[in-house]
Amino acid sequence: MVSQIGSLALSIASGLILSTFFFLIYYRLTKDKLFIDLSERSMIATCLSIILATICLLNELLISNFNLQYVAQYTSYETPMFYKVTSLWAGQAGSLLFWTFIMSIYTLIYIFFTLNKIKALKYHSYFIFAIIFGFFLILSNFIANPFEPVSPDIIVQNGNGLNPLLQNVTMAIHPPILYLGFIGTTILFVMTLAALIMDEINYQWIKSIRSWALIVWTFLSAGIILGGYWAYQELGWGGYWAWDPVENSSLMPWFLLTAFIHSSIIQEKRGMLKTWNVLLASLTYIFVILGTFITRSGIISSVHSFTAESLGPLFFAFLCTLILLTFFWFFKHYHLLVSEEKIKSFTSREGGFLYNNLILITMCFIVLWGTLFPIISEAWSGEKIHIGQNYFNQLNVPIGIFLLFLMGVGPLLSWKKTSNSTLISNFKIPMIASFIMGSLYMIFTDGFRFYPFVALLGIVFTLTAISIEFKKSFDSHYSKNPSFFKAIFNLLSHNRHKNGGYIVHIGITLLFVGFVGRAFEAEKEFVLSPGEQIYFANHVFRLNSVTSEARDNHYAFISNMDVIDESNAYITTLYPEKRIYFYWNPDPEKRQPHSELDIHSTMNKDIYSVFSSYDPEKNEAYFKIMINPLVNWVWIGGIMIVLGSLFAFWPSSRRD
Repeated sequence: MVSQIGSLALSIASGLILSTFFFLIYYRLTKDKLFIDLSERSMIATCLSIILATICLLNELLISNFNLQYVAQYTSYETPMFYKVTSLWAGQAGSLLFWTFIMSIYTLIYIFFTLNKIKALKYHSYFIFAIIFGFFLILSNFIANPFEPVSPDIIVQNGNGLNPLLQNVTMAIHPPILYLGFIGTTILFVMTLAALIMDEINYQWIKSIRSWALIVWTFLSAGIILGGYWAYQELGWGGYWAWDPVENSSLMPWFLLTAFIHSSIIQEKRGMLKTWNVLLASLTYIFVILGTFITRSGIISSVHSFTAESLGPLFFAFLCTLILLTFFWFFKHYHLLVSEEKIKSFTSREGGFLYNNLILITMCFIVLWGTLFPIISEAWSGEKIHIGQNYFNQLNVPIGIFLLFLMGVGPLLSWKKTSNSTLISNFKIPMIASFIMGSLYMIFTDGFRFYPFVALLGIVFTLTAISIEFKKSFDSHYSKNPSFFKAIFNLLSHNRHKNGGYIVHIGITLLFVGFVGRAFEAEKEFVLSPGEQIYFANHVFRLNSVTSEARDNHYAFISNMDVIDESNAYITTLYPEKRIYFYWNPDPEKRQPHSELDIHSTMNKDIYSVFSSYDPEKNEAYFKIMINPLVNWVWIGGIMIVLGSLFAFWPSSRRD
């Protein structure tokens, strides 16, 4: 019964979207505002119907209604309740419904809070929303319906269960947060295109859309960081970013949205860069759809991707529609976007923001080309030419380090123009700090490595520059009220946009600290029997035992391994596992082996252990051990980025 209600709710949502089109067309013909109100109510009803359908599907997953094909495919009686909830977005049909569910929530917020303030955008916002909702509802009703029943002649005794790789707390949190970032770009696209058509790219628009952009950027950044954390904790290869096509699909919109947030500051303060902002806000959503096309079309293989070749042509057609709409109106109203003011000096803060945007767009293009090249090569010659990590690293590492320095340069520049004396005065301390740190690196590090050396200079330069800015603000507040704690409070409570941005930049700088550690990683694979040990990277690894245990949804071989340093001091005991999911299944091909790794983590380094396999007859265990320096700084940097962005869009009591 509940599944029928959910299926009916999806069908009703489709009918309501069709009604929205008719109401908007009638308004166009009659200019009667009644039809705008009707289209608004129809849009709200569409969103509520989709929310109802999502709740119904979630109910069927929780009660294990195996009469539905989606439920039978992604859950089982043995699947823990928590992971039955996460199976909502584990498959193609469920994740598409979950996509429209989040889009519905965003749309309701946009209608009640944004459009009530900017009423001129209502008509075109609803029309664009109707196109987007219409597309996704076609998919959910006719191509990937999560309420599709199993064949009548099949009785499902138990479901397949959730993929072991997805039975991870981080993976349960990562997709919905990333989706909140991805799908939030819909609002940016709708708001931009509606404002472009109506010639409303003004101060009120940029203030409102910048707030939306900061919220969306926060979710997108958090989602990317959590995805890296999941990959590091679960996949067993010892890294957090592999330039996988699906990873790249989340990074490209992040580059564009980051560039938009920076250039929106220029429009807000100086009325400049309108063309940049329109293109960046629109392209962010277009790149989200491009990434979704790559992920869901079946044209690439990835641990992250869905496989559904039937969706490929539809997503490609939708992508082309968005591109045509954007560029048609962009070129038609281009003359309305040209700013009278120009950047007068390349040593101004505006110039710094422009450099920042050029770098981010360059990095986005590099990632785009590397991601699409295998697809293009296969379409052109029939042979898929894969591009490895070397391509991305060789191009993006030096550009990224330049961006790192630029984050420190920006705060040292003045608006409109920076005089030579100001440049020398502002750059002096950061340059001296970088020189001192570079000298220490040369003295105390064995073997010179160029990129870690340059990155270290950039880290120190940027942190010093931002610290100087914080000190200036502190001194200003302290001079007005000579109380240390009051000055700190005023520093944090005033001009949160600027201070939040600085906190985000500190977080990105800490990411680079973690990235530097990758240059010093060490790895070894070996075989041990209980009682044996091996020496590697100034550590002794001693295998004490291998035990086994049957659990609710898997069978586990559990290793017990002591780690001792070169001075014979005990460090920790590691317990990596080799698990067999669906081990009770008589068909060996249905059983899913999985390595559950264990990590001893400190601020200095991680000792990363993977139990690769076990031979019970020989009583031999196969391991991979990695020493990964400075990894925790990546996660600390990620937390700082999220906290800084939350701080940035919190309203200030006044502006400095």
